[in-house]
Amino acid sequence: LQNIVSKHSSQFRGNAQHDALEFLLWLLDRMHEDLGAASPAQQSRAPPQVGGPCRSSLTCPHCLKQSNTFDPFLCISLPIPLRQTRALNVTLVLQCERWRFVRVGLAVPLLGTVADLREMVAREGRIPPEQVTGTRRAGKRDHPRDAEGASNVPQVILVEVSPRGFLRSLSDPEALGAAGEGGPVYAFQPPPARRAGGDPSLGLSGGSGSLTAIGGRNWVPLCTARSSDCLHRAPGGRILLLLCNTAGTGPQLARFGPPLVLREERGVSWEQLQQSILAQLKGVLRGEVRAQGTGALFRICLAGGSAPCTYLSPQDPRPLCHPAIDRALQLSGAGGPPHVKLTVEWDMSTKERLFGSIQEEMVQDAESVWQQQQAHGQQHSCTLDECFQLYTKEEQVWALRE
Repeated sequence: LQNIVSKHSSQFRGNAQHDALEFLLWLLDRMHEDLGAASPAQQSRAPPQVGGPCRSSLTCPHCLKQSNTFDPFLCISLPIPLRQTRALNVTLVLQCERWRFVRVGLAVPLLGTVADLREMVAREGRIPPEQVTGTRRAGKRDHPRDAEGASNVPQVILVEVSPRGFLRSLSDPEALGAAGEGGPVYAFQPPPARRAGGDPSLGLSGGSGSLTAIGGRNWVPLCTARSSDCLHRAPGGRILLLLCNTAGTGPQLARFGPPLVLREERGVSWEQLQQSILAQLKGVLRGEVRAQGTGALFRICLAGGSAPCTYLSPQDPRPLCHPAIDRALQLSGAGGPPHVKLTVEWDMSTKERLFGSIQEEMVQDAESVWQQQQAHGQQHSCTLDECFQLYTKEEQVWALRE
């Protein structure tokens, strides 16, 4: 075949590489010429002509007049549909008998927003309907709030967390393409606003809630949290605090222990706030710690803000009423419950004495992590019919108004 082709076309002589489509078009064109010059008897024995007309239709949306254009073709270059999702791992911080950390794999849309991710996390975490105060309206990011601050959004806080601490909270209008670039994404389930019985300083739900399955395992409690209790500016209100413990300085600064979320009264003193934080950490403490009369065991810094850092003062009678707390609540991101990210800074000697060599939290992977890695790690495939559907998909062309 190569010898015959080289006799009729010099461009295909020799052993150089050539484009397959270019050769196919040349071959079809020569066959078309030869069939046109053949006798009627030879033409009757020849196969049908390859190619045909391609119709393009343009319809005016106002007058509905249609214009058709016919173009001859020998071959059609079909577009290949691209993958519309990417794999994103999200660590769920759940509340049950004790804190649970479960990493799940999600197929997030490439052109989606954080609002889509928040709803996916709420579904994956099996958050019951009573924990979602409403449904996000498509195309609207300014969720209406009632007099108590209730918001029609799932009760999920999305934050990027690095080995050094909190980075930033994710806001609903943000594009999903940048989610997870700064650090792994954590999804915090706020504690119940009110509980019957139990120590409110612990911020943990009771053991009566039933568990539903995530990735084939029982993880998430069915508990209720009302967004109307998330934001109160009055000193006696309750706010959501995200806690992250760090130790060391400079390049040696590292996060240790689990990041936690608790609901706290704004009017508490430093000693009461310190007791609440220690109560959250009682599961990783080496022994009982008496906070009364011991002074400040750590420093508390507002995380995720611009330098210089703002520290809460142990001498402040109501440290959570600091103006920086109000600014943090306003800048916590649209969509999720208003919250404040706090970094609890320990010196190395106190950390080793109270916690030992504890590192970061233990996170268990759900089956969806492996499933999404397999699905998105394989080469993307599609059918010929899907390529034709994309090629013939209707497009809208908007003319500029004069």
